[in-house]
Amino acid sequence: MDTGTHIVMGVALGGLATLDPTVQSNPTLFHAVLVGTVVGSHAPDFDTIFKLKSNATYIRQHRGASHSLPAILMWSLLVSGAIYLFVPEVSYLTLWLWTLLAVSIHVFVDLFNAYGTQAFRPFTKKWIAKGFINTFDPYIFFLNVAGIVAWALGAHPGYTWLIIYTVIVLYYIKRYMDKREIVQKIKEYMPDTEIVATSPTLKQNYWRVAISTSDRYFVGSVENRHIEIVDEFYRVPLPDTDVIKAAKNDKNISSFLNFSPIYRWEINTDEDDVTEVRFIDLRYRSKGYYPFVAVVKLDKNLEVITSYTGWIFSEQKLQNKLIPSDSAP
Repeated sequence: MDTGTHIVMGVALGGLATLDPTVQSNPTLFHAVLVGTVVGSHAPDFDTIFKLKSNATYIRQHRGASHSLPAILMWSLLVSGAIYLFVPEVSYLTLWLWTLLAVSIHVFVDLFNAYGTQAFRPFTKKWIAKGFINTFDPYIFFLNVAGIVAWALGAHPGYTWLIIYTVIVLYYIKRYMDKREIVQKIKEYMPDTEIVATSPTLKQNYWRVAISTSDRYFVGSVENRHIEIVDEFYRVPLPDTDVIKAAKNDKNISSFLNFSPIYRWEINTDEDDVTEVRFIDLRYRSKGYYPFVAVVKLDKNLEVITSYTGWIFSEQKLQNKLIPSDSAP
């Protein structure tokens, strides 16, 4: 989910904590728990600091180790421990348990959008992306905002959030059923379908889809249960060549391949014997363009000249990113 949603969900958990008699009877503990749930609800996304190093590092790390099972425990201990230093008179166990719940819910809800997480590390590095809740879902966000407003106006926070989160759970079930119906329709339409990657949009009845069959990739949309295919590509396996081996050794390419399940690739060589290998994620089509890419340029000795992975919305901007740093103006 986006940062704003994680934060309002942290406030919601703080309100829900008032149903705990230990928290309800101790104002100092309540405020400590509220800080713990708000910070804990955002803590796993502190990995955005990796953007300062490089896009490849960020893509490889974001929602990876920081959202793993050991990290859930680590974040909860760090956040609750830091708060406890300032209020050592409160029950640390209660503070830690509510902070742990906040961190756990952050990781849990991130499983349901198209980006996903590696939540079950260290047991598996597989990305889990259920793809039926938008990264920013206005219904979830504004239900939480409505709860905060009701709390501020004097409503009982515990019961308020209990009602709101019952509604949100039912909403998740509804979106799951929507996705299941879409996948079933696609499999009826294309019986040899192997993978369906769904990306919900802000419109409840409009979904983007990327489909992998035995021999082709399809990109399209589903609106009001109507499937529209807008792009089609033959599914060509990566060749076992020296060029591909050299490309896969690049950190940007390896980060992309670790993250993207449905992609196409291109190889082009110019008159200067510079070979460009490009990987294009087919899940994120926007206005006729595929903005999530990974590109590496290799010289005639298959040494990396430059590379990039990330979100780019024009070819010119991509080529600007690929200018080697030692020759950049």
